[in-house]
Formats: sequence, structure tokens, C-alpha cells
Amino acid sequence: MQLDLRGHILDLDAQPAVMGILNITPDSFYDGGRHATVDDAVGYAHTMVEEGADIVDVGGESTRPGSDGVTAEEEMERLCPVVERLVKDISIPISIDTRKSVVAEQMLDLGAHMINDISGLAYDERMKDVIRSYGVPAVLMHMRGTPRDMQEHTAYKDVVRDVTEELLERARAAEAGGIERDNIVIDPGIGFSKTAEQSAELITRIDELVETGYPVLLGPSRKSFIGNLLGLEPEDRLEPTIATCIWAVLKGVKMLRVHDVGPVVRAVSMVRTISANRTGEGLRVVE
Repeated sequence: MQLDLRGHILDLDAQPAVMGILNITPDSFYDGGRHATVDDAVGYAHTMVEEGADIVDVGGESTRPGSDGVTAEEEMERLCPVVERLVKDISIPISIDTRKSVVAEQMLDLGAHMINDISGLAYDERMKDVIRSYGVPAVLMHMRGTPRDMQEHTAYKDVVRDVTEELLERARAAEAGGIERDNIVIDPGIGFSKTAEQSAELITRIDELVETGYPVLLGPSRKSFIGNLLGLEPEDRLEPTIATCIWAVLKGVKMLRVHDVGPVVRAVSMVRTISANRTGEGLRVVE
């Protein structure tokens, strides 16, 4: 299974891809305001590259539960100077975390390689046209409602089956809109219109999403379901995040979206090394 990001080929069967989170927002739940200047943001992107990130995911609008959106103009004002630098300065693909087609289009014009849409391409109907015309991969995340009201939409008969079916509907709509199947990644949207228990159930049964045949991205990084289940604040949720990532990789998840690139890369590499030994490929000892 390969993903072509405008010439950057990711072999997702060789090893799951790690997507590093770069929020250039003042109010994101964990890292809001940490990368407020262009130099800070670009410097942190370089750090993630050095730590082994396969993709940097840049966002200019907080989508934490209860958050209000920002205008496309404000989002682009935050994103443009950072993305302009990144396309020149770093060697790995850049993903844009946006649900607005005008933002996606401008960032792709600047040289970005992928779009990560929390609405599953449902918020802005023109987004399908932008993805199709540029021929880039898109992450279709599951969410009901908007970030402001999404936690009012947590009624499911069976959260895993319902989320899977709703994601498949989004994927089918994307393909009907001309987006190549090979350019579609699905994301169950941990914490988005889900309770902590529902998020945990999705992770427990993540293999059911993997069975759809679309590459699955999981974004569990330091999220509130960990806090609710273990009583931990965001700054204490690294180890549970890593544990969740390992579980997901063993279940067939192909992409992980995280704040802490280095620890997750090392954990995933160890899982891959152990798996290779078990299947007879042998261990490679680093001298």
C-alpha cells in the first residue's frame, strides 16, 4: 500500500507513517500558542523531521471541542508564511489541516502535498473539486456536527459500525466526485463527536476500519479520552499515547498523527523490528 504525495512516495506496508502535528493556533488544547511565530513554527517542523516524521500536518484553526471557527482569511494569514518556508526548508511532505476549500487551494498552490479535512469533505462541497484537480491524497475524518457542537452528537447504535459506515459514505462520495481511491485515507476521529468510552471502543476495534481496505489514520495524541479514562492531564499523557499507537499499529493502522514524533517513531520502529524477526526477516543490529 503506497501513498503518492506529489512525488513523495510513502510505503505504508513497510512501516506506518508518523504525521507530526504543527498547530499555529493560540487555542489548540495541548500546544496552542507554542509556535506563535513563523521562526518558532518552522524550527519545530525541523525538529520533527530530525525525529523521524514522515509528514508534517500544519493547522491554522483549532478544532478542539467547543471551539469557534476562524475565517478563511485568518486561517490563511496564519498558514501562508509558515507553509511558504516549509516547502523550501524541509524534505518531507506537508499536510494541511483544513476544512475550507479556498485555504486548501492556496496551500496546494504554495506546494503543500496533502489535505487533512476533519469534516470528511462535508463542510465545503468544493473541497472535492480541489482535491481532484490537484490529485493529492486527502484524509477523511469522521465527525458529526461542528467543533462547537460535536459533543451533542454522540448517539450511536454501535459506534464502530456506525462510524465505519459513515466514513464509507464519505469515501464513496469522494470517489463519485472524481477523487482516486488510492488518494483516500480514513480517520475515525477520536474525541470528535465521541465520548471517552466510544473513543476507546473505536481503538479497541480499529481493525474493523482497517478491513475496509482504505488506509486508516489514527490521532490519539494526548487526547481527552486518555484523561477521562486514566485521570491524567495533557502533559502526562505521552505513555498512554504511545501505548495506543502500538496497539493501533498491531491492528493494521497505517498512519499515526501525534505531537511527540520522536518517542512514537522509536516505538513504532521497535514494533516493526520485532515483527520482522517473527516473520523470519531477521533482526538488523545497529553497531
